[in-house]
Amino acid sequence: MSRVGKKPVVLPESVKIELIGENNLKITGPLGFVFLPIFNFLSLDKVNNEIILTLNSQFSSSKLELSKFGLFRSLLNNAVLGVSTGFVKEIELEGIGYRVQLNGDTLHFSLGYSHPVIFNCPQGISFEVESQTKLKVKGIDKELVGRVSSQIKLLRRKDSYKAKGLHFLGDPRKKKPGKSVKK
Repeated sequence: MSRVGKKPVVLPESVKIELIGENNLKITGPLGFVFLPIFNFLSLDKVNNEIILTLNSQFSSSKLELSKFGLFRSLLNNAVLGVSTGFVKEIELEGIGYRVQLNGDTLHFSLGYSHPVIFNCPQGISFEVESQTKLKVKGIDKELVGRVSSQIKLLRRKDSYKAKGLHFLGDPRKKKPGKSVKK
């Protein structure tokens, strides 16, 4: 059995889960809703404010079913957290002249290129610019927030010698030492 799959998923008061058809869940919360397909060998039981996952075929559980058991529990937990509190990634711009501006749904970056870089907001994501060098990517889908924030980070790769570029807030930044001249 999967250790992750055995853990119950705690539902906050504001989150509701309903079964649509036989293989789809709709998780609704204050920030929106998410659809999640269910694997056919899993069953869900709601006890108080917790959802407990069990395998339908306990004796013929293959390694693939056991791995999907833990995967589904993680996806369900991320969906519940997403519709109740949401996910946020913070990006920091470091470098002389590096800045970001929010115009409607598009981000305008000045990243040291000869032209401004424009990044359009995908559906399900919102941006918040705290200052000219700090940006927040928000959404209810953890995978989408991570993908969009990594695409933004790739607009200007970090320079390891000058420590310039786009960084996630809290990531360690190391400057490599330059060449030393020997006499």
